[in-house]
Amino acid sequence: MTTVLDDRSLNRATLARQLLLDRADLSTHEAIAHLCGLQAQEPQEPYTGLWSRLRAFQPESLSALLTGRSVVRAHLMRRTVHLLTAEDVLAWRSRHDAMLRQRVLGVYRRELDGVDLDELASAAAELMADGEPRPTSEVVRVLAARWPAPGRRALGEMVIAALVPVAQAPPRGLWRTKAGVRNVALASWLGREVDPPPQDGTDPVGEALVRRYLAAFGPASSADLRAWCGLAGLPAAVSAVQGELVSFRDERGSRELLDLPDAPRPDPDTPAPVRFLPAFDNAILGYQDRGRIIDDAHRGLSVAGERVVLVDGRVAGTWGVAEHTVTVTPLHTLPNATRDAVREEAQGLAVFLSDGAADRVRIAAD
Repeated sequence: MTTVLDDRSLNRATLARQLLLDRADLSTHEAIAHLCGLQAQEPQEPYTGLWSRLRAFQPESLSALLTGRSVVRAHLMRRTVHLLTAEDVLAWRSRHDAMLRQRVLGVYRRELDGVDLDELASAAAELMADGEPRPTSEVVRVLAARWPAPGRRALGEMVIAALVPVAQAPPRGLWRTKAGVRNVALASWLGREVDPPPQDGTDPVGEALVRRYLAAFGPASSADLRAWCGLAGLPAAVSAVQGELVSFRDERGSRELLDLPDAPRPDPDTPAPVRFLPAFDNAILGYQDRGRIIDDAHRGLSVAGERVVLVDGRVAGTWGVAEHTVTVTPLHTLPNATRDAVREEAQGLAVFLSDGAADRVRIAAD
C-alpha cells in the first residue's frame, strides 16, 4: 500500500530540501548547486533568498562567484533568468534548447515566420564569438541589417534567450549594484562550449535533472518537475530512474509523488521558523501544485512578483523595503507571539539589506 503524505508532511519536506527549515552550513556555491539554481530575473533578489537559507551568508561571496565566473546568470528553466553554477549551465543548456526556442516562438511565431533559425543562430554566434559583452540592442542592431522583418524585440528574444547560449556579464547581479544587461557567449565566458546532446538516444541530463530536482524540491510529481524546468520529454527520464525512487500519494489520493529514498522527510510537527522569501522564489514557483506552501486564494502572489513571508511554513504575508525599513503586510491576523517572531526575523533582514545601517520594521495592521 502506498504511503500517504499529508499537506503538512509535504510542507516540512519541502522546507527541509529548500534549506528553509534550518539555515544550512553550506557555501554560497554549494547552496546554488543544491537548489539547482536560483530564479534571478530581479538581480538583487537572490541575495535575500540566500540570506534566508544560509547560516553565514555574506553577499560579497555571491558577487565574487559572479566575477570569478563560477556562477553565471543565464536563461534556462522556464526561459527565465537563473543563477546557476558554471558546471550546471554547461551540462544542462543543450537539453533546454528546444524548450527555449518553443517558448520564444509561442510569443513571436508570426514575427519570426520564415526565418531560418539555424542560420540566425550561426550568425549570432559568430558575432558574439569574440567574448565581448554586449547589450541586446547592439546584437540586434547588427543582425537586423540581415533580418529586418521580425522586428528588433522578437529578434533579440530569440537570439539571446534561446539560440545562443549566453551569460549576463557582471556588474549585472552584483551586490547593491544597478547595471544593464550585457550578454556574453557562454563558450567565451566559461572557456568551453556547452555539453552537446548525446547521439545515442539516451538522456543522462534529463535523468540527472530528475534526481537533482527531487533532492531540492521533492517529494514531487512529474507535473511539478515539468513546471519547474519547463521541459517536455521527461517521462522517459523519470521512467529510467524509477527503480531508484520511492513513491507516495498526496492526502487527496490524486497524485503520485516521487522521491529519493534517503532524502529528508521531517516529522510534520517539526517547528518551522519565520522566513522571508524574495520575489519569484523557486520554493513556490518550482511546482505545478503550489498548495504545499501557499493557499489557493493567494496563489496569484507567486506570479505577481510579491515577496512573501512564511509563518509555520506557509505564505502568511508579503513584505517590502524602503528607506531601510522592512514593511510586512499580513494576509490574516497574526497572534502576538507570531508577530514577535516575524518582527525579529524582519529586523535581521533589515540589518542585512542595509549593510548594518538600520533594523527598522513596520508590521501593517492585519
